[in-house]
Amino acid sequence: MKLLLTLFLWIGFAGTPDLASIRKMYSDVAKSETNAKEFVDKLAGVSSNDDKILVAYKAASILLDSKFEKKLSQKMERFKEGAKLLEATIKSDPSNIEMRMIRLSIQENVPGITGYKKNIKEDKKFITTYYASQGAALKDYLKDFVLQSKSFSEKEKQFVK
Repeated sequence: MKLLLTLFLWIGFAGTPDLASIRKMYSDVAKSETNAKEFVDKLAGVSSNDDKILVAYKAASILLDSKFEKKLSQKMERFKEGAKLLEATIKSDPSNIEMRMIRLSIQENVPGITGYKKNIKEDKKFITTYYASQGAALKDYLKDFVLQSKSFSEKEKQFVK
């Protein structure tokens, strides 16, 4: 019986992470390699069959983690893997505002040499257009992102206040 309970608890904790904890971690993930590695670990069990938003965060974790690869070839390989997964996830649900925010947060912070900056204007417009129709929790999360984002001007940030 004890073994069964232990197994049940282990499966429960090793399963799919909850979205609230992922959102909380995401705001600090780029601040250090430790944060990035913890984020990658937290999302390691997420598969393409899981919630698409979690898959988008997993893609972001791969993209962010690529920054800390030592070899350029590994850095590029991880970056391409993350970008491909993020693009496929957004393509599967292009009207998802949170996945657009994730892509915008990545694209506004990657070096121009990556060539992965082409959707900034599109995602920014999408967020400003559909922000008002979101639920309260998601609006608060988006507001926090917009207010610290480099992509929105001070005038544009007024729509979330």
